[in-house]
Amino acid sequence: MSLIPCVLAFDLGASSGRAFIGELVKEDGGHPGKLNITEVHRFPNVPVQVGNHLHWNIAMLLQEIKLGIRKAFQAGYKPLSCGIDTWGVDFGLLDRNGELLGLPYHYRDRQTEGLVEEITEWIGSEQLFRESGLQFMPFNTLYQLYAMKKAGSPKLEMAQTLLLTPDLLNYFLTGHKACEFSMATTTQLYDPVKGAWNLPLMERLGLPGAIFLDPVEPGTVIGELSEAVCAELEVPPLQVVAVASHDTESAAAAVPASSPRFAYLVSGTWSLLGTPLEKPLLDPAVLDLQFSNEGGAYGTYHLLKNIMGLWILQECKRKWEQSGRSLSFSSLAQLAETAPPFRCFIDPDDLRFMNPADMPGEILDYCRETAQPEPRNIGETVRCILESLALRYRQVLEQGEQLTGARFNGLHMVGGGIQNELLCQFTANAIGRSVWTGPVEASAIGNMLVQLNAGGWIRDMEEGMETVKASFPLRAYEPESREDWAAAYAKYCSLNALTLP
Repeated sequence: MSLIPCVLAFDLGASSGRAFIGELVKEDGGHPGKLNITEVHRFPNVPVQVGNHLHWNIAMLLQEIKLGIRKAFQAGYKPLSCGIDTWGVDFGLLDRNGELLGLPYHYRDRQTEGLVEEITEWIGSEQLFRESGLQFMPFNTLYQLYAMKKAGSPKLEMAQTLLLTPDLLNYFLTGHKACEFSMATTTQLYDPVKGAWNLPLMERLGLPGAIFLDPVEPGTVIGELSEAVCAELEVPPLQVVAVASHDTESAAAAVPASSPRFAYLVSGTWSLLGTPLEKPLLDPAVLDLQFSNEGGAYGTYHLLKNIMGLWILQECKRKWEQSGRSLSFSSLAQLAETAPPFRCFIDPDDLRFMNPADMPGEILDYCRETAQPEPRNIGETVRCILESLALRYRQVLEQGEQLTGARFNGLHMVGGGIQNELLCQFTANAIGRSVWTGPVEASAIGNMLVQLNAGGWIRDMEEGMETVKASFPLRAYEPESREDWAAAYAKYCSLNALTLP
């Protein structure tokens, strides 16, 4: 048995960041190997309200990443490389000296309100979609930059380079600027047909196209830790790899499917439901159903849909804690399990749930406006959220099948959300098919797989899937109460002008 040298993966989510060591063990050089992962550092990721805007504390995130690197070496590991994945769309701007121009905006900042409609009316929805393949979401980079343009931001006038969040952190570590492909495709400014930035659109909107770098493929070595960083951390030089650095695409790279055609759900603060494709799908029906085409690892594109996800539950929990009712997520699930089923539903993707001051209050308002019974307590509110998410997953899964012509036997669920077993069971019930869950730390694992592929230790996507299956426990959920859930789905689809796909 031989131990392959390890890699270090940083997975930054909307509320926390994690650093994992991954060690690939292969017996007699065979395939697949077994990937052993060890958490070496975890830290909170708390946005900062400064004046009228919500920002990411990028300096704190950099400091925590440095601490993670130091901890890995202090623990005796000798990683070959490190990689960073984060959420999409957000960015930092650098001036002509390479200095950061202010704190990056948070995607939940309100500066982009109304801009989807404004730009769509000006440019036209069909053209916007044809030239990006992306779901129109108010936080997309396009709308953030246009908001800065409309506000006359001097930062935009001074900018020489735009770096998306993981690229910005890689730059701070190495001194090398690069733009990774999967992140570029989250901006709504990248044309997947031309394989280039949409400079004509930027010019029409008055945005500076010169600040965008040509994208590099996942698995590209950006450089090594700078001499200054190595000296500060007292560590040797370490390669930094641009992984599939949008965390959704890193997670998708870790789905333990049995064939190249499968459906997956990355479950966490957001839910991303999709399937890999060889090339982007730009049919008008994709626009009508508001799906996205995002670039992934191993030369793939992914047809996927952003769904609001467990953010709704997280915000309810935060609000309840403010009023003195502190409950764990497991306790909330227990309350939901004993609550009456199918009493009321919400549309998780209603924009009222994007960033309200009072999430439980918004749920009550939605139920009143749709002439449904209101949740009477915490358990009924949690059950409403989880049932609504599961039913939304069915709708999006069937829409994805409609667009691709595929029929999936079940759904792979990965990410931290799979620790909510009630949601997993509800999802199996809602879709009427098997749900296979695992691994939990999918984004970090996919991050590692791309690094190992870049180093020649894993050959391709198929070997990566086999490695995950050999390394991590998976669980299957089978559907229950099919007729009750079918009736609930019909009721759900009738709300708020939703229609059956």
